[in-house]
Amino acid sequence: MRIIRGRNKGKILSAPKNLPVRPTTDMAKEGVFNIIENYLNWHSTSAIDLFCGTGNISFEMASRGVKEVISVDNHIKCIQYVNKISKELEYKEIITRLSDVLQFLKRKNQSWDFIFADPPYDFQNYKQLIDLALLRLKEGGVFILEHGSHEDFSDHSNCFDNRKYGSVKISIFSQESN
Repeated sequence: MRIIRGRNKGKILSAPKNLPVRPTTDMAKEGVFNIIENYLNWHSTSAIDLFCGTGNISFEMASRGVKEVISVDNHIKCIQYVNKISKELEYKEIITRLSDVLQFLKRKNQSWDFIFADPPYDFQNYKQLIDLALLRLKEGGVFILEHGSHEDFSDHSNCFDNRKYGSVKISIFSQESN
């Protein structure tokens, strides 16, 4: 796992082998951030990284200067790892939350400029996740969903773009797409 750009550009991070994760590939991550930079100014962006796992996406946002990112996962070892690396890299803008993602979104009465979600490929509640994420998205904000190639959200009224990076697909949503 490598930080692509920003104050820690080129930094290699090695997550423990015992984490139940599938980190976003560098190729997919670079593609996601190239897209997002057309829509957001990192220094004024509030973001949330759902199913954060190793924190790969959160660390990239922090390196690029995001105002705040909340990293949510339901595995304590993932949250502990994100906290450890955040402290080492002095990423005070990263706030971790140990929680089920869907429950977190239901409980929170907050909205974000950028929402990124990378659920496990066997995840069953995509419709609920998309609905909740769009509900929590600020006007003009962007929601990116990373998923396996067997899922297709191109017909969703709020999906305005789809990309494929190897076996990884991303779908990009906004409230304005419908």
